[in-house]
Amino acid sequence: MAGHKIFTTSFSKVYPLYVQKAERKSRTKAEVDEIISWLTGYNKVELESQLEKQIDFYGFFAQAPAIHPNVSQIKGLVCGVRVEDVEDPLMQKIRFLDKLIDELAKGRSMEKILR
Repeated sequence: MAGHKIFTTSFSKVYPLYVQKAERKSRTKAEVDEIISWLTGYNKVELESQLEKQIDFYGFFAQAPAIHPNVSQIKGLVCGVRVEDVEDPLMQKIRFLDKLIDELAKGRSMEKILR
C-alpha cells in the first residue's frame, strides 16, 4: 500500500489531538465523537474498539460501517488544500474529518457541521 505517511499512522494517536483542538475552543469530546460517528457510521462502542486496537487510518476508514452520503457537501480548505478536490479517496476522507473538526473548533453549530 503506497501512499502518504498518515495512512499508516494510528488513528488512536491522532484522535486525542482532535479532542484537544476541540476542547481548546470550549467544545467537547462528545462532539468530536458525534462528528466521527456521523462521518464513518461507527457507534460509540465501535469507535472505542477501534481506538483500543490502535488501527491505522487506512484500516479505520476501510472498516467504517458506512461513510455518510452527504460527504460531498463538505467543502473548504484544510491546510491550504481544498477538500473537495483531493483525488485520493482515503486522503479525502481524512481531510473531510479534519475539516469537520476545524469547523467544530471554530464554533460552528453541530447542526451546520453535520450537514
